Amino acid sequence: MSNNFQQSTGYLLIQNWMKEKGMEAFSFQKQAWQRYANGYSGMIVAPTGFGKTYSVFLGVLIDFFNHPEAFKPGLKLLWITPLRSLAKDLAKAMQEAIDEIGLDWVVEVRNGDTDIKQKARQTKQMPDILLVTPESLHLLLAQKNNERFFKSLHCIAVDEWHELLSSKRGVMVELALAVLRHRQPKIRIWGITATIGNLDEALKVLLPGLAKRTKVVARENKKTDILAVYPPEVEILPWAGHLGGRLVEQVVPIILQSRSTLIFTNTRSQAEMWYQLLLEAHPDFAGQIALHHSSIDAHLRIWVEENLSSGLLKAVVSTSSLDLGVDFKPVDTVIQIGSSKGVARFMQRAGRSGHSPFETSKIYFVPTHSLELIEASALKEAVKNKIIESREPIVMTFDVLVQFLITLALGGGFKPEEMRAVIQSTFAFSEMTGEDWNWCLYFTTTGGKTGKNYEEFHKAVENEEGKLVVQKRKIAMLHRMNIGVIVSDSMLKVKFMGGGYIGMIEEYFISKLKKGDKFVLAGRVLEYALLKEMTVFVRASSGKAITPSWLGGRLPLSANLSHFLRKKLAESLSPNAREKELKFLHPLLTRQNLISQIPKENQFLVENIRTREGYHLFFYPFEGRLVHEVMAALMAYRISRLYPISFSMAMNDYGFELFSDQEINLSREELEQILSKENLMTDVISSVNATEMARRKFRDIAVISGMVVQTMPGRQVNNRALQASSGIIFSVLEDYDPENLLLRQAYTEVFNQQLEEVRLNAAFDRIARSEILYIFSDKFTPLSFPIKVDSLRQSLTSEDLTTRVRKIQERNLKSKTKKRK
Repeated sequence: MSNNFQQSTGYLLIQNWMKEKGMEAFSFQKQAWQRYANGYSGMIVAPTGFGKTYSVFLGVLIDFFNHPEAFKPGLKLLWITPLRSLAKDLAKAMQEAIDEIGLDWVVEVRNGDTDIKQKARQTKQMPDILLVTPESLHLLLAQKNNERFFKSLHCIAVDEWHELLSSKRGVMVELALAVLRHRQPKIRIWGITATIGNLDEALKVLLPGLAKRTKVVARENKKTDILAVYPPEVEILPWAGHLGGRLVEQVVPIILQSRSTLIFTNTRSQAEMWYQLLLEAHPDFAGQIALHHSSIDAHLRIWVEENLSSGLLKAVVSTSSLDLGVDFKPVDTVIQIGSSKGVARFMQRAGRSGHSPFETSKIYFVPTHSLELIEASALKEAVKNKIIESREPIVMTFDVLVQFLITLALGGGFKPEEMRAVIQSTFAFSEMTGEDWNWCLYFTTTGGKTGKNYEEFHKAVENEEGKLVVQKRKIAMLHRMNIGVIVSDSMLKVKFMGGGYIGMIEEYFISKLKKGDKFVLAGRVLEYALLKEMTVFVRASSGKAITPSWLGGRLPLSANLSHFLRKKLAESLSPNAREKELKFLHPLLTRQNLISQIPKENQFLVENIRTREGYHLFFYPFEGRLVHEVMAALMAYRISRLYPISFSMAMNDYGFELFSDQEINLSREELEQILSKENLMTDVISSVNATEMARRKFRDIAVISGMVVQTMPGRQVNNRALQASSGIIFSVLEDYDPENLLLRQAYTEVFNQQLEEVRLNAAFDRIARSEILYIFSDKFTPLSFPIKVDSLRQSLTSEDLTTRVRKIQERNLKSKTKKRK
């Protein structure tokens, strides 16, 4: 760091303020301030709790104190964040710092929760610092004369860039940054990210083509303790979902011994269930614990966040809604229920505890069945080896681009040739051809080949200045109401009959309920009374109730975690295996090896099991549920070409089952044949009905691109209607406009996201290099049992399932050990 900078007014002011607060700047923060002062844009990489926010925010303040004459009244720092809750917390911390330093700057938030009056005031006079979501930023760009908002702007910060990077919201950020940088080339852009596997690529996506860019990486490391929670005894036949609830007795003491605890689940339904379980196990928790997820009323979520920050709440059960950057200082313990599905997500959640850099983050792993304890061991190994997942950027998302072009047309218009260069300067559209660009313009002005006869698709028109603009008020209104890329099922408000808002629930769940049915939301048991327009009216109730399930609750298991799972399982019976988790599971793993086998890293296990229920084939790729869905369909398709046989399928993160009432006479040679990589994607397309998958994927693309309108004045179009409308358009495009870019994008997304083509190819490459273990048995093995239980859960009530599982367990343990290859 240069002496001149260290002696500057701004640097000394900030140093004195930090000293008064009992803080000392980290070396990476000082480095970031120096680079910012030297005119660099860049990216900060540091663990949670190390003050990544201060590394950019204070850099801007130092620059102001050093060069006050360069700053004009108006918006000086624009802060983009993926979460509303994160924005509120950050704004509060920034305003406190500014007030203590003695500056008269104002920090405000602008998102969907912001009061209309405050938004109107901001439009007239922007605060000095504004925190926005990607959607809020695009809404600002959709306003006439929006250049006035950004004329005094010095810096744009993109918080939690790793979370935005691999999503369409990240593409929204890329497009907005490109336009703002084009207008004001001197604007500095800084990203803030946690550690991911592809940091250099993340920097390139954020700041494409920028010569003066830098990456500042913190050398400081945070200590993390990963502790597994063990059941009283190991289940020889573990069944998924059972242990999670039973371990509540082990979780209660952890909460009682901690100052404050965050309990993470992967789905909203699991969060609701665990909240109830904790209250039943320890009634004194009433009033001391709370629930937090995105379907709960915003005012209640804010109350939970404030009381967690102040230390009044003993514990909060949450989904990913509290994953990111929110600083809850009293939290000293994190509990993860079930698989986190990835190393990065696990470490992100661990970082919510011991938020200060010098505290140890403590995270407990609670398995939902015995075998998940192997995952605790795998996570420890991955963390020790510093193996973190990459976040792959997505490209050529033309649905996002055509939406953005209408946004620009609304905000004063754009000249096509000038804007083409701006769009091509982004990473997402750097490969866009002139033909692609002309198609996008054709689509925004006439709706493409199929839309030219429909007036509502003629959105942008050329004005006398040669700019494309939106002139029709209805088009403008509907576009502003539908800006964004998050497409979900229609959300319904849930209210008491006598008034009082509880939260939101997806329409597809309510559509299955009858009057008088009970369900749980926001930790309360509610009785369904009636549905009126977009509101569900309920009465307070008690007793047994259904826990709602939400679409999109299944997270894919990451490739890194899959690798370490296979590695740990392979080592599990080695005399050198010292991990507590593997020692605890020794009886279960020994039984697996007795009935079948534990596959080594260079082996691939397939079990052919005959029981009273029928005939089962179990495969164990350990590639995650989503990949297994595709593999199961592929295996069933390839076997059906050998024999006229039909299967039902079930899967979990470890493997999948093909079940039939007909005998499966599959020889070793035939097994090797169906596991071949030859004609892989051709057979996958035949097995999964890629056209139907693309049709469903096209629904989201149609909504984002504006071909189908989801939000109308006073109402939301339901999921069924959206699917029907987009399905008709999809069929028309298939027949009359097969080269349509949005149609092609639907197929691309199916291959990259749902069929996971790259990962599928890698899995079959690994299988081709492996020795195939083909085991026959007359009983379920410890590896196969959780998959079997998952398939039974689809068709049985919880009471019937418990009875059925117990009978299978008893029968299984009685039968003689039998194993042949």
